[in-house]
Amino acid sequence: MKKAEPQPADAKSATDRAARLAQALRANLHRRKAQARAIDDGADGGEESAGKPGQ
Repeated sequence: MKKAEPQPADAKSATDRAARLAQALRANLHRRKAQARAIDDGADGGEESAGKPGQ
């Protein structure tokens, strides 16, 4: 079995970059879910007033 070799500085920065990317993707997912919920909530209340005036 091979011993784990120390990571060069480039590998550490690649790991840091991957962690930042994963965090950004999670934040984006949370924003998109919140936006979808807001659209769904708005669509439920907006249907009643979407008709023509006077009806």
